[in-house]
Amino acid sequence: MAVYTKINKKDISYINRKFEIEKFINFKGIKQGIENTNYLLRSKNKKFILTIFEKRVFKKEIPFFMKLMDKLNQSKINCPKPLKTYNGNYLIGLRNKMACVVSFMEGKDKKKLSLKNCYDVGRIVGEMHLTTKNINLFRKNSMNIKNLNPLLKSIKFKSKKFNNLDKFLKNNFKDIKKNWPKKLPNGIIHGDLFIDNIFFKKNKLSGIIDFYFAANDFFMYEIAICINALCFDKKNSKFKINKQKIKNLIRGYEKVKKISLKEKRSLNILCRGAAMRYFLTRLYDYSNTPKTALIKIKDPGEYYQKLIIHNNLSTYKDYLI
Repeated sequence: MAVYTKINKKDISYINRKFEIEKFINFKGIKQGIENTNYLLRSKNKKFILTIFEKRVFKKEIPFFMKLMDKLNQSKINCPKPLKTYNGNYLIGLRNKMACVVSFMEGKDKKKLSLKNCYDVGRIVGEMHLTTKNINLFRKNSMNIKNLNPLLKSIKFKSKKFNNLDKFLKNNFKDIKKNWPKKLPNGIIHGDLFIDNIFFKKNKLSGIIDFYFAANDFFMYEIAICINALCFDKKNSKFKINKQKIKNLIRGYEKVKKISLKEKRSLNILCRGAAMRYFLTRLYDYSNTPKTALIKIKDPGEYYQKLIIHNNLSTYKDYLI
């Protein structure tokens, strides 16, 4: 989440005319995240989230996200529920962009996950995958490793932060793409399960937010994204893989959905691909985000370190022992 598009009281009045709910009486921009503009809306008794779609989200794909969140709610997967307008639409036009309003998710994100938290995350991901494999929706994953070449070519290698970065990225990208698995169990994945997209209330997992990277892909790719995002510990500026967290994440997942031998054999290359994806997007945002945007830029160096760590691992057991 972030704030690129500024709104005012007239915009709130316009939004109030569109929805058959309590009138919104105030609003506040949400700084976290990097993809879309988000505001916290308050009525007299409730809170909601307004999302204005920016950047990498195509207009024609937005209904996919709305229908997915609606269906997940129907299946008792805790996530924001999109509101419908008087006319039965999920979306409205706002400031020449598409926007939606969703229910507010109780709880908040944590700065650091415990082993129990990792188990609970694994379990809800497994439940989500069991549900989404039967949902008749499809969206191609625009951030799959095979689709990252244009992003790689668009990056200007001006930073002195990394040695021989151009060569490092191109060699890794070529090797990952060459060894990317061809057939694994698949369905709709969340695709962006970072710690700030997972909410807890009284140390109990209360739900998942921000489904705007959801797409059809390998279920094991989601596990790889989670390992990168949730199973490393940071001390000073150094990242170290936490294998106990990985064990608990996978135990929670396998409590509801088993992981096949072929999926396990693919874990390392999927982890490398997930690290490459976030390294590239952060490098791009680092050099292309407008200075006027109310946004916290994420450090690309984190995923440089993580990619190197994955390059020094190989088998499924390497992630557990």
